[in-house]
Amino acid sequence: MNLLIIRLIIFGVLLYAGLKLYRMYREWARERDADQSSRRLDDGHMVRCTYCHVHLPEEDALRERGEWFCCLDHKHRYLEEQ
Repeated sequence: MNLLIIRLIIFGVLLYAGLKLYRMYREWARERDADQSSRRLDDGHMVRCTYCHVHLPEEDALRERGEWFCCLDHKHRYLEEQ
């Protein structure tokens, strides 16, 4: 009977430790994902298309004469109107 109680106590302690470690891992994974998503948002500078006023990342935009455009069509239309 004593051996059964000792085994149950050991099992309970191991179960508690395992759940505690799992919760710590889950919290760490959430923080890591939040850091990665915030880095993705902060990576690029946003610019506004001069023609349609849509905001887009600077790396995807086209620049002509100091103005930003979202596509070639808007660039050509804006430059023809000027």
